[in-house]
Amino acid sequence: MTWGWTGVRGTWATAEASDSLRSMADHGVNWTALSYSALQATAQSTEVRFREEPTVTDDEIVWAIREAKARGLKVCLKPVVNVADGTWRAYIGFFDWDVPGEPSWTEWFASYREFILHAARLAEAEGCEMLCVGCEMVRADTRAQQWRALIAEVREVYSGLITYNCDKYQEDRVTWWDAVDVITSSGYYPIDRWEAELDRIEQVVTAHGKPFFFMEAGCPSREGSPDRPNDWALPGGPSGEAQLRYYEAMFAACDARPWMRGFMLWDWPPRLYDLEDAAANDDYCPYGKPAGAFLRDRYTELRERNTALRDGAPQ
Repeated sequence: MTWGWTGVRGTWATAEASDSLRSMADHGVNWTALSYSALQATAQSTEVRFREEPTVTDDEIVWAIREAKARGLKVCLKPVVNVADGTWRAYIGFFDWDVPGEPSWTEWFASYREFILHAARLAEAEGCEMLCVGCEMVRADTRAQQWRALIAEVREVYSGLITYNCDKYQEDRVTWWDAVDVITSSGYYPIDRWEAELDRIEQVVTAHGKPFFFMEAGCPSREGSPDRPNDWALPGGPSGEAQLRYYEAMFAACDARPWMRGFMLWDWPPRLYDLEDAAANDDYCPYGKPAGAFLRDRYTELRERNTALRDGAPQ
């Protein structure tokens, strides 16, 4: 389960955030992606301002890592760049070649490198099991040489697993999967497209021989969202049943694929809504909703099955 988005300063390292992590862990979760964002002004800006508000502080990140580990969770640290004017990060981009006087990929990667290496050092110091070096950077995905150079530098300061979270439908377009340890993507696929998309992704996994899981996946508890799970602004009334139907279909399709390692479901906020308000909440978090009960049952079942397999118990 993904926790903490968007990583706003002052919302981590609080009593509410601790309660949120405890509640998430109670749902059978055994891994969490601690996800926070740093801002750049526009999609053509070249400075990632990760030391400034509203990004969480280093102390808050360390608190979240330690709090998650104290609850038995393995941690993927997931620093993400966002655009302050609301443009989706997938549109961050520049000329294919550097032009004097114009913002460039070289300038942007220099600032982004500082952001990611800072996170890598924190992840190493706190024993994070995984680091995600980027998320849904569709235009930047083509910059294979710069990603390879960045990942090589990350490996000099971080000894855990490294992954990159490509966007939906991009799994077979990234050309530098060999540079990471684990392939991940955002699996916001329409409820009737799971088999076709998994067939396509399977070819990528087979070709590269790497583990795969969905770094993001899920569906708002909203009417119509199973057909448009990536559209967080889709009009529609609250519907826990719609979210449950999506979870059931997603789990069933993915369970049938032996190469599928799991999910970092989206998402669990640092400040939870009140339980009595769950039915009226139409966001992604499954807390207090039918999908939450389904998730707890399935994750608990999977953990017990894996424990039995590890201990050699009869099946």
